[in-house]
Amino acid sequence: MTTTECRLREEMARLCRSLFERGFSVGSAGNVSVRLPDGTLVTPTNARLGEVDPYSIAKIGPDGKHLYGGRPTKEVFLHQAFYDTRPEAGAVVHLHSTWATALSCMADTDPEDCIPPLTPYVVMRVGTVKMVPYVKPGDPRLGEMIRALNGKYAAILLANHGPVVTGKDLQSAVNAAEELEESAKLLVALRGVPTRLLSGENVAELKTTFGTM
Repeated sequence: MTTTECRLREEMARLCRSLFERGFSVGSAGNVSVRLPDGTLVTPTNARLGEVDPYSIAKIGPDGKHLYGGRPTKEVFLHQAFYDTRPEAGAVVHLHSTWATALSCMADTDPEDCIPPLTPYVVMRVGTVKMVPYVKPGDPRLGEMIRALNGKYAAILLANHGPVVTGKDLQSAVNAAEELEESAKLLVALRGVPTRLLSGENVAELKTTFGTM
């Protein structure tokens, strides 16, 4: 096990615990992964994110084979689908956070653009969020649906399930997941209230200045 892998295991455990302690994950919900040059680190199945032992984190080889650590989450294919279609993705965070999950359950959420440009931060850190149709947790069809997006989205909502967010590294993915959750909270809080969105010109300026997700 390399020094880099040991460091990433410690960082995963620390950030998973932070997400759990701040209410972004409850019970054994959610899973997190980090891409390595020789595979992927992913949280174990049924693990409470607040109690992840760095050395219980599973390592998956490039061929998908479980190499060592705990048994990987049953949704490992979801993570791999993002890595295979988004070469720039260095980490994936899947949560069942309250407000983003609420948004994924609302019948009037636009599946092509779940979170409109309420703030510059959701534009800069998350980008356009697409919803994919519901399938039961652990159903491999979910990986197929993500692959069909061809890497276009850094973040998605799983209908009636929760958010999945990628980033160039683990801290970036966690930051984006938090931004998505807070934006979903704002969106739900503003339901029925006349709301001013950023203009197309505002969004274009942000993308020119800061790039796209």
